[in-house]
Amino acid sequence: MDLSNSNPYDLSYLGSESDANFIGLKKDFNYILGVGDNETRERLYNNLIANGKKVSSVINPSAKIAESVVIGKGVFISAGAIINPQSKIKEAAIINSGAIVEHECEIDKASHIGPGAVLCGNVYVGKRTFVGANSVVKQGVKIGHDAIIGAGTVVLSDVADNDKLVGNPGRLL
Repeated sequence: MDLSNSNPYDLSYLGSESDANFIGLKKDFNYILGVGDNETRERLYNNLIANGKKVSSVINPSAKIAESVVIGKGVFISAGAIINPQSKIKEAAIINSGAIVEHECEIDKASHIGPGAVLCGNVYVGKRTFVGANSVVKQGVKIGHDAIIGAGTVVLSDVADNDKLVGNPGRLL
């Protein structure tokens, strides 16, 4: 069934992503980005900010976050996530349930770290990159922009922009 041009649950929504719709939003509200798709979430974030709106982060109270962690606007940190010292979580990123982000990691703008994923220390995750559920990324690995790491993948070496990795050890699709 193709649902790409429909609203199967008959939900109300903001409307199109035109600037006119963003200009009409109230300035004194704090907006939350409830969108899973990385590219769409980044575009919505950019439009809200460009139109002077406030974007808030959502952090589940069961998440464990070291004091030295820097968290950007519009970030979603889910239940049971652990983020260790000196890590940076940039704007519009998602750290999903039970994910572990070890020391000195950087999660760039609009990326998604899936449930149960483990990023060992000093890992960089590029913009709009998806790291699937229960993946493991070895210490010091750099993952490029717009990459996809499949669920359960073990990443042992750097990943280029736009690459898709699956398996143990991770291999290109």
